[in-house]
Amino acid sequence: MRRQQTTEETESVALPDAVERRFTVDSPVAIELRDVRKTFRIPRHRVTTFKERAAHPFGRSEYRELNTLSGISLDIHEGEFFGIVGRNGSGKSTLLKIMASIYAADAGRIRVAGRLAPFIELGVGFDPELAASDNIILNGVMMGLSRREARRRIDAVMDFAELRDFEDLKLKNYSSGMTVRLAFAVMVQADADVLLIDEVLAVGDASFQQKCTDTFYGMRNAGKTIVLVTHDMTAVQSYCDRAMLLHDGRSRFVGDPEEVGRRYLQLNFTKETGPLPQGLEPGSPDVHAKVVDAWLEDRDGERQENVGGRDPIRLKTIIEARERLENLVVGYHLYDVRGVHLLGFNYSPRESGDGAPEVLEEGQRLRISVELENRLAKGHYFLRCWVARDREPGDLTLQVFDLLDFVVYDVDPIAGLIKVEPVMSSETVE
Repeated sequence: MRRQQTTEETESVALPDAVERRFTVDSPVAIELRDVRKTFRIPRHRVTTFKERAAHPFGRSEYRELNTLSGISLDIHEGEFFGIVGRNGSGKSTLLKIMASIYAADAGRIRVAGRLAPFIELGVGFDPELAASDNIILNGVMMGLSRREARRRIDAVMDFAELRDFEDLKLKNYSSGMTVRLAFAVMVQADADVLLIDEVLAVGDASFQQKCTDTFYGMRNAGKTIVLVTHDMTAVQSYCDRAMLLHDGRSRFVGDPEEVGRRYLQLNFTKETGPLPQGLEPGSPDVHAKVVDAWLEDRDGERQENVGGRDPIRLKTIIEARERLENLVVGYHLYDVRGVHLLGFNYSPRESGDGAPEVLEEGQRLRISVELENRLAKGHYFLRCWVARDREPGDLTLQVFDLLDFVVYDVDPIAGLIKVEPVMSSETVE
């Protein structure tokens, strides 16, 4: 693995108020990753005491390998605000630490152009026995500033953190909120060309959080190259030019932040098979009819396990007749995780007018397509299918199938289980 880094001293730390973005797809590459790989060896039995080691002096330690990153290749351009998202354990923080030279990659090549400042965790490197001013100097030097330059920035850091009255107070006497505000201010004043940020966006009270938000927009507009690891899809979509979705140590998608956010939420709600809610018994056997397949589709016609809150519910069902079925009726019923029956609707070939046969012969299959406006609250839902013949009572050939279950995600908070959009008006009255 090779690393190339150039250093450039800058005198001013003020971010311009209004500057045209420098980032374009043709901008020079600031961070280049090629086939980066990382594996950790995890001991199956950890020896933590001298007594254990003395009792088994010749014992061999056994390890298992945890493959954290598998061949990550990526170009991040100068002036780009780049987001990295993924579920816990996907390798996001490991990748950031490799960029920052905290971890060494097992294989691959990394090149970084410009002075780099990693902010893997706010406050790391602070000495609680030192005053805030001394910690500012210490961290500034760690970030590549000269001691003289770091000392010159004390006033700017304390003013930004709004801690001027506590400059000489030892850090051990700071509250946790004061500490993270100081750390964020040091990060802002580091004035690096490339910033690596892990889950650091807003700290402190509401007014300071707004200052943080304004600062990030200022960095973005000032042409800083920023790599942000976060679970906050709103931040990714607000700040980032591009983003990458990591899963199981592999890059699954790189591109538009909106699409990355949608795929992340979809991945985050990957269905795990579990028991039916109380009150829903298993469906009946395939005696008269059989559900061959049932699935949900996204807007591109691809199969999906869950439904985004802004997308309609698109359902496909393939039913096969096990005997001759006349006047077929297929009913769909939706339940929430508590077993509450939320809604139901029927499909009848005889009433649909779509040309489907009213009689299904044995072995004949029928594919039913349903598109339903999604007015559901965020949550876990179960869909059942009732197959019947529209005939006299006692000759209904009724069967019940558990079709599928799915999660509705990315929904604005609503009151109740189903959102409504009523037509409302008002008028003054005497």
